[in-house]
Amino acid sequence: MTEITTGSPVIGGYAHAQALDILAASRPEAIKACAEDVLTDLGGVTVLANRTGLAMLPFVDTVRNTAFHLGEVLVAEAHIRVPDRGVEGYGAVTGRDLEHAMAIAVIDAAIAAGHRTDLVLEFLNAEQRRQEEHDRERLRKVEATRVQMETF
Repeated sequence: MTEITTGSPVIGGYAHAQALDILAASRPEAIKACAEDVLTDLGGVTVLANRTGLAMLPFVDTVRNTAFHLGEVLVAEAHIRVPDRGVEGYGAVTGRDLEHAMAIAVIDAAIAAGHRTDLVLEFLNAEQRRQEEHDRERLRKVEATRVQMETF
């Protein structure tokens, strides 16, 4: 579930990190379609990076409250610049879906430019609702398997 984060909102009530969290967890087909709509009149785009690679996955030991690297994870990332608007966009997702990462970068640049904010905000709201419902359904399934130790 996406938590409300601190920081100045960049679009609607979403802080930048929160918007990127929603975009990274969005359905690939949906975000690619949204990015295509945004891209039509965004302007020329220069691709600075579009690649896959391994990144270290940080984790915090909750007992000792110390950070360590859990392992490596495959990541697709994209970094773009829109010179006409003087903005950049960045996107990264786990796995190898470079188009999903590029769609995030396009929407991130559109947010930075204040371009098509109505469309982007509608997409963020819809995806956040869908993700919250998905999380609730998963928690219901987990709860159904919980064992009461007193009755064991």
